[in-house]
Amino acid sequence: MARAIIAGAGALPGLLLQAGPAHIVRLAGVENDPLDAPDIPARFERFGALFADLRAAGVKDLAFAGALSRPAFDPALMDPVTMALMPRVAGAMAQGDDALLRVIAEIFEEQGFRVIGALDLRPDLTAAQGPISGTPTDAQVRDAARARSVLDALGPLDVGQGAVAAKGQVIGIETLQGTDAMLRFVGVSLPGSGGVLVKRPKPGQDLRMDTPVIGPATVMKAAEAGLSGIEIAAGSVLVLDRDAVETACEASGISLWAAA
Repeated sequence: MARAIIAGAGALPGLLLQAGPAHIVRLAGVENDPLDAPDIPARFERFGALFADLRAAGVKDLAFAGALSRPAFDPALMDPVTMALMPRVAGAMAQGDDALLRVIAEIFEEQGFRVIGALDLRPDLTAAQGPISGTPTDAQVRDAARARSVLDALGPLDVGQGAVAAKGQVIGIETLQGTDAMLRFVGVSLPGSGGVLVKRPKPGQDLRMDTPVIGPATVMKAAEAGLSGIEIAAGSVLVLDRDAVETACEASGISLWAAA
């Protein structure tokens, strides 16, 4: 059964390709790594053409991988299929990321494709519950619990996958701008806080379309922001290049652990 990976930025598309042969869908305007796989060029404005190209390639399974910004659609480039879908897509774009991605998944499924997730293809990229690098202190565990409780409370609002707490206070919440922007804010507004970043899925999130990810860059940005630890959700956050992540933790003094 043929598979295609709709590729965003970062290392994840290449890591999913290691799970087996696949076509790589490259969207115009999205920078991604060169990969040894047949390409299917595509545009956000031409869903109809993409559906036809996927069928011509015999694709049945689709995986979304890598960072994608919300697209700016050019009406002049839209094919009839996209024009018909736009009211539905535009309505979802007015909501959170999970709502938008659920609609995109539904559209592909209605066209006869099966949407699969990064966790289906590479469950080995997640971490089991427990320490990954270093051992969290009692204070770090308390801060992580505080950040986690805020994320749980915000889940129904479809806001973000990350929060930072320090000394019992929440000092950063991930929004549409993403984790890096949140960490920059924390580093500028409260340098040297010693806080903890918690990264986990939103309650009820569709993990097929958007699986939380950390990598060595996440660790270094957390260290630059003055944090002392990172907690991720066991089994549902991808750790990209685990060896490099652990090396970055050791070099920066960041504790990293996975929790239920």
